[in-house]
Amino acid sequence: MPCNPYRHPIRRMLRAMRGSHRHGGDDGALARGRKFGSDDLQLLLLALINERSCHGYELIKELASRSNGYYSPSPGVAYPALTRMEEAGQVTAASHGKRKCYAIAEAGRERLALHREHVELTLAKLTHIGRKMELARRAYAGEEIGEDGTAGWTRELIEARRALKHALLLRDQAEPDEQRRIAAILQRAVAEIAGAEKS
Repeated sequence: MPCNPYRHPIRRMLRAMRGSHRHGGDDGALARGRKFGSDDLQLLLLALINERSCHGYELIKELASRSNGYYSPSPGVAYPALTRMEEAGQVTAASHGKRKCYAIAEAGRERLALHREHVELTLAKLTHIGRKMELARRAYAGEEIGEDGTAGWTRELIEARRALKHALLLRDQAEPDEQRRIAAILQRAVAEIAGAEKS
């Protein structure tokens, strides 16, 4: 019997990474591989520099490390972004031989504070995709991978996500009042999850 490529677990996972947001959503560009625009890259670099002063090369490697190789901006993209931030007074640069070491400036902290939620979400997406990339690597290497701990999640969370997707699909043609009722339920759940994260 011929193998259906869409039933292969790794193909399903990679398809989900590429196509789960084809019809919109905040991380559509990231999932489709367009990765980041100039503003997003600058915010990511600022967030890393805010953690510790770094050379440009270290920043590129850190983004690659957090995403498990999925996102590694080229020097031709990263260094102009750093130069623009330096010119805008968001970072300072101290020369160490042929390299510059970048440190956060007050204007950079203000920009990060203004976009804090967006930056946190983008960094979380990078980490999540990094976990999926590791899962794919392990599967291609022939390692046995169970449901528990897939992409860092427990079986219970995976099943809850699937159940939610299924329930939403079944309400695809719901009337506006019903859609608002569902939205209110989801907003309460989001608030509870976010509250637990902060406590």
